[in-house]
Amino acid sequence: MTLPVFSQPRLAVRRQIPAGAREETWHAPGGYGVRRIDLPAPGDARRGSLLFMPGRGDAYEKWLETFDEWHDEGWWVTAADWRGQAYSGRLGRDALTGHIDDFATWANDYAALWADCAARTSGPHVAVAHSMGGHIALRAVAQGKVRPDALVLSAPMLGLHPSWLPSGLLHRVARAIARRGDPRRPAWKGSEKPALVPHARNLLLTHDQSRYEDEEWWRRQRPAIRMGPASWGWIERALASIRLLEEPGLLEAVDMPVLLLATRADGLVSWPAIRRAAARLPKGELVVFGKECRHEILREADPVRDRAMDSIREFLNRVAPARG
Repeated sequence: MTLPVFSQPRLAVRRQIPAGAREETWHAPGGYGVRRIDLPAPGDARRGSLLFMPGRGDAYEKWLETFDEWHDEGWWVTAADWRGQAYSGRLGRDALTGHIDDFATWANDYAALWADCAARTSGPHVAVAHSMGGHIALRAVAQGKVRPDALVLSAPMLGLHPSWLPSGLLHRVARAIARRGDPRRPAWKGSEKPALVPHARNLLLTHDQSRYEDEEWWRRQRPAIRMGPASWGWIERALASIRLLEEPGLLEAVDMPVLLLATRADGLVSWPAIRRAAARLPKGELVVFGKECRHEILREADPVRDRAMDSIREFLNRVAPARG
């Protein structure tokens, strides 16, 4: 195993925008302004180009350490907010609640961003996404909206809890609740899920306290990235999109290499749903973690994170090697 050479100590990497990075506003379909960041490939390195998309209520600042590692390997790295998150505004009825009219909106935004990135950069072109972002990236691929050379999904949101209930039943319940009032109203109190006190939020995300604290550090520096619960409309639309991906034949037609990383101990997304999806993908590969790993696999303690990053590196070297 060849370990990467890091350009700076890890804490410093995690808590500053890299020199040479470009933060700007990109305009999604309809002219909606979305924040993005680009880290052009270093020097003469031309490993390829990678678009990373984060999860629900997320911001790309949390993932700077991972971007730095890929960048040091020669990748051009791009990341962006989802519309309605972080510095890309809000679509709910307050400054914290996450809302969307339909996940198709995000899938279309993603397809347009992908086309822009692919036109600007050299290949191979790789899509990487986490949690809700993984769901949207897979949906866009399955619907033929984007065609990367390879797709990497970290803890993709392919099912919600309770995972033992069918998504169809969960969707019917969520739809009934959403229709009882303003669908933009928050579905719970707090950041991640009901009855969770703030100091215990890390029990859902990562075992690594220092990496967990990076998020709060960035929230103090850039308060606008702070987000809270999802709306009932978001939950209903998420389950509708999950049911779309469950349609027979959809994932079975995805003919590109897909790597899925998942943990059986995930408290936010359904591990059984990820396992089922991996089995349906003709070129799907699944890397599985246990209780040593929580939802944010690429922000976990070093033994877990290193295994995950090594798995991604080996996969991409095999299925999307550097060109020329």
